[in-house]
Amino acid sequence: MSDRVLRKIRVVPLASESFGVRSMCTYVETSDVRVLLDAGASLGPNRFGFPPHPREYEAMAECRERISKAAEKAEVVTISHYHFDHHTPSYEDWCYNWSSPEVAEKIYGGKLVLIKNYRAMINFSQRRRGWMFLKTGGKHAKRLETADGKVFEFGDTKLRFSDPVFHGPQGSALGWILMTTIEHDDERMLFAPDVQGPMHDPTLKIILSERPQLIIIGGPPTYLAEFRVEEDQVHQGIQNLENLVKNVPVTILEHHLLRDGKWRELSQPIFDAASRSGHMVVTAVEFSGKENNLLEFRRRQLFEAEPPSPDFERWMKLPHPKRKLIRPPI
Repeated sequence: MSDRVLRKIRVVPLASESFGVRSMCTYVETSDVRVLLDAGASLGPNRFGFPPHPREYEAMAECRERISKAAEKAEVVTISHYHFDHHTPSYEDWCYNWSSPEVAEKIYGGKLVLIKNYRAMINFSQRRRGWMFLKTGGKHAKRLETADGKVFEFGDTKLRFSDPVFHGPQGSALGWILMTTIEHDDERMLFAPDVQGPMHDPTLKIILSERPQLIIIGGPPTYLAEFRVEEDQVHQGIQNLENLVKNVPVTILEHHLLRDGKWRELSQPIFDAASRSGHMVVTAVEFSGKENNLLEFRRRQLFEAEPPSPDFERWMKLPHPKRKLIRPPI
């Protein structure tokens, strides 16, 4: 599908909600450089009172395998922010992050790692995680450099990082993230994780000023509306997405929005706006030519329809610290 809009930039989604996990990890390749964007993946600890289902762990294992294989080819790895669905920590956790020191070293070892500055425009938890990354996974990098507001050139390819923008609405307690534009000759794709629409109007202006032909963007967390996110902020995210898809030929819509069982119905105005402009909106899996594997919002249904094996039941009953150290029996 990428050939319809980009011929010189290859875009390969590796992990996301439409693949069955929390992530936006994407591999991008030009004739000059191979880039792995936000090489993390995780599972929601609790939805509807249920832990992740075995199907989610199966999806996680598949996504982690794709990320690992892409890391073998990549020369550059980016970190837009320090949530664990966007970077891989170096501690052992097979319960939610499918991570270990070995997994992290394989991703970041020998690479140029371009990171969100962990000292400026960052909240406390991410500052701590960023500092830990430098001491653990980051120590394996060939070179590690902060990317906030910078441009990196590789032959005829440019990686252009935004100044930090809000993780969702203005003043978000979740802090800031970096967006990345990859430009090669006359083609541009933009990676906008966790902007949640974007909810913040100035973020939309930055995106449109880049004039991307393809964007990978996280939608608003509709499943948290009136619970942890204000309804008007979610509405603003949807409105800004309508504006965005009118101006961008291909939008890969992902992440928080796809954790809602009604995501497609709630997104109808976005799809309608794109259609009227002759543009396309797809999920990451659809962009890859496959069918959606949306799992998190189906968790209760999955446990009822596909009860776990006795071995998995026993694993789930282990104390949490011990469970993190043992791979689930799937």
